[in-house]
Amino acid sequence: MPNDTLANRLFHRKNQIMEWEMRLRVAFCIAQALDYCSGEGFTSYNNLSAYSVLFDEDGEACLSCFGLMKEFKDDQQTIGSVNSESLIFRFGTLLVNLLSGKQIPPSHAPEMIHGKSVVELIDPNLKGKFSAEQATIIFKLASQCLQYKDIESLNTKDLVTTLETLHTKTNASSYAKQKEVPLNQLSTLGDACLKMDLTAIHKILVMAEDDKELVEFSFEEWLEEVKDSQDVRKRGDQAFLEKDFETAIDCYSQLIESRRMVYPSVYARRCLCYLFCNQPDRALKDGMLAQQLFPDWPTAFYLQSVALSKLNMITDSADTFKEATLLEAKRQHHEEES
Repeated sequence: MPNDTLANRLFHRKNQIMEWEMRLRVAFCIAQALDYCSGEGFTSYNNLSAYSVLFDEDGEACLSCFGLMKEFKDDQQTIGSVNSESLIFRFGTLLVNLLSGKQIPPSHAPEMIHGKSVVELIDPNLKGKFSAEQATIIFKLASQCLQYKDIESLNTKDLVTTLETLHTKTNASSYAKQKEVPLNQLSTLGDACLKMDLTAIHKILVMAEDDKELVEFSFEEWLEEVKDSQDVRKRGDQAFLEKDFETAIDCYSQLIESRRMVYPSVYARRCLCYLFCNQPDRALKDGMLAQQLFPDWPTAFYLQSVALSKLNMITDSADTFKEATLLEAKRQHHEEES
């Protein structure tokens, strides 16, 4: 290939910084190439890295053929095959390379991204010239690829589907027209949800009272409707505080089933309990129910974004997260004016 490797362009050309649009293009092209190889009978690609990504005469990213491997059966032993977990994991490492502009060994990729946000990881040489929404999607996709226990749920078609949406938006230059909240201006809850830090989210929800106006409005009705539910709510909140999430789910479920009026915070807390118990589908439903009760509540959108990310719906997660940041900014603006 006449135009060098991704490694040289990304890591070693300090005077020629790879633009954000090109980084997205590379990710999309490589995902397409891997999916094509999978469909053609190649079981894996054993040395996927920035050094095996080449550029042709048209400047398009291509895979070196040296990493392709086919599967051959020899009685009970499979010769020359590499499992799909290795491929998805290495693609996640490649995404971290593209986000950060840094050269890292695959074994160090999880620790580089764990507990961090896009702001901390993004290549400073981009000087802010990137879409926060798109960077968030890439960040979440990389996180999914680098989580061993969830890797089996991702395949090359999932990668293509997620990245194709970004590629289409980039070609239309639509992201430049969309209002975005800078990632370095996120609230504490927004930052915790972006990092998928359930422990930090838990600490915030324990102290949160941002559905207070709904509680005050319906307090008398609530007391008349069911007085016994006070004890159930207290037990649920105590279990939530003590991180006994299964008990909290039981108490909150009793409360929801026995009452005509349910506060959004009950659904939000049960949503987080479901996330801790690895039930993201139920968590998503509770996040949506909280939104129905309190349509402009950022917390409901933030929790939905976490659940969607756990379900590998990366693009939907980023869109919901963006909606949460805009609602939060709108609320802050109103508070400053009042």
